[in-house]
Amino acid sequence: MNLSISEDKKASIFDDLKTANQAFNKIYRGDREDRQPIHTVYGGANLFKSNTTDVLGSIALKSLLHYAPNFIEFGKAFKLKGSKKLPSKPKKQEKLIKELEGLSAEDLKNHPAGFSYNIYQKVIAKLKKEGVEDFRIDFEDGFGNRSDKEEDETAIFAAQQVATGMADGTLSPFIGIRIKPFTEELKHRGQRTLDLFLTTLLIETGGKLPDNFIVMLPKVTIPEQIIALVSFFEVIEEKFNLESGTLKMEMMVETTQSIMDHNGTNPLFRFIAASKGRCIATHFGTYDYTASNNITASYQEMDHDVCDFAHYTTKVALAHTGIWLSDGATNTMPIGPHRGDLTEVQEQENKKVVHRAWLKGYKHIRHSLYKGLYQGWDLNPAQLPMRYTAVYAFFLESYDDAVIRLKTFVEKAAQATLIGDTFDDAATGQGLLNYFLKALNSGAITIDEVLATGLTLDEIRTRSFAKILKDRRSKLK
Repeated sequence: MNLSISEDKKASIFDDLKTANQAFNKIYRGDREDRQPIHTVYGGANLFKSNTTDVLGSIALKSLLHYAPNFIEFGKAFKLKGSKKLPSKPKKQEKLIKELEGLSAEDLKNHPAGFSYNIYQKVIAKLKKEGVEDFRIDFEDGFGNRSDKEEDETAIFAAQQVATGMADGTLSPFIGIRIKPFTEELKHRGQRTLDLFLTTLLIETGGKLPDNFIVMLPKVTIPEQIIALVSFFEVIEEKFNLESGTLKMEMMVETTQSIMDHNGTNPLFRFIAASKGRCIATHFGTYDYTASNNITASYQEMDHDVCDFAHYTTKVALAHTGIWLSDGATNTMPIGPHRGDLTEVQEQENKKVVHRAWLKGYKHIRHSLYKGLYQGWDLNPAQLPMRYTAVYAFFLESYDDAVIRLKTFVEKAAQATLIGDTFDDAATGQGLLNYFLKALNSGAITIDEVLATGLTLDEIRTRSFAKILKDRRSKLK
């Protein structure tokens, strides 16, 4: 059968389309493959020392073991799956604890109390090994308004402590600094702090930065603020002979103007473009953003509708660009009101307060995960147990079902591809694959648990269900 269009005409038609498609693919390059931290701890720069993150992990573990000395109290505090059936009487608790300690991993999974037991053990192990994944040395809200002399001295000292941490291996896997915003009032202070910090650090380390080092620019409202920061990066890189693009940044989404500008459009991608490839993430500022929407203090919560609007707008604006998104923080601290030598009544009051704050934070984090935001802030080490509990529980609750569904989808969709009805299957399959990729990134599951789906390691690394189907189809021919 003769075709209506010649090769020359087809080439002419497709030349411009090729250019447009390539430009589109350059912008929407897909999700990044490297590890994304599941949280960032913001801590005042005046308190930072080389071993701060180790100390925070130890404090978090101590808090967990004090207020949830066993998996039963832990499960009840967070209302985990199956926790309603956990015993309340001490003797029955002791009996159940001994029973579960002798079970195999498979028997634990099938035991009604096994979910709380497994999550509890995972959280303890995490706090012992890597209590803090990401840390920001904070010169903004966590530092406050101090004299220029004090901020100068703190910037220098913090940099020296980072250098010590690099040498001692005590830094968190991800680390960075949050400076003051580049508003007209604070731009000089923000730039000076960053200059002192980076200059001191690079001199101390002989021109080296920590792994996964990042500079956070808060309260971004216009692209020119990012352009100014990038220009400063270029000066530092030239002075210390760093490879161009070495210094990376992230930005805070915490103003209404970062969601909709004066033209009625979303400016976020323009902000990202202004960074010249240096911006890798956006972090949401819950309390600044709700305040800018005139929400009163009592209702400035992470799950407020105005926050949901901002999150969904940000996700749509930056989807598939490779930019990581992080939610904000819960400002209710799980810290008991009583200190010192306590009576039994005061101990119980403390426990109730902590458990109530844990559960509130847990629900906020679950709400973020539901919206597809897999990173958030923490402000106090006592919040770390609820962070890891929420993330692990979120993924592990649906693990068994997801394994069966993905395995079935791969088998059926690969077969269905041959008769031309794979579109829905591929879309659903990608959602299932995303679950395993995010669960693996968070540490909730291991690579062996992903391989239980029947996928190979090479297939998992493609991060594309459509490509997995295509490759499997080619092998069937």
